[in-house]
Amino acid sequence: MADGEGRASVADRSREQQLRALQQANEVRSARAKLKQDLAAGKLELAPILAEPPPCVRTARVRDLLLALPSVGSVKAGRILTQCGIAHSKTLAGLTARQRAELIDLVHR
Repeated sequence: MADGEGRASVADRSREQQLRALQQANEVRSARAKLKQDLAAGKLELAPILAEPPPCVRTARVRDLLLALPSVGSVKAGRILTQCGIAHSKTLAGLTARQRAELIDLVHR
């Protein structure tokens, strides 16, 4: 791709498109925050979210979701990720089938 071909830069977007993108980003952040609050409160389980991730958490880091669990801190989250062979920066959408299965198995215990 040559300079800027195939990609719209921020300057190429209309004000309306920029506002819509900001609105969508805010909706995703709000939905993700609510989901993490529900995980922390025990209203939701992580395994179903890992198996079928909602759109709002597909780009979330796996580590951040683990940290939202009541019994998981930084050290335990790191151990879980290492045990499953998952990088600390890996997003939910970026997990392989094997990583996803191992992680689901670990959080079910």
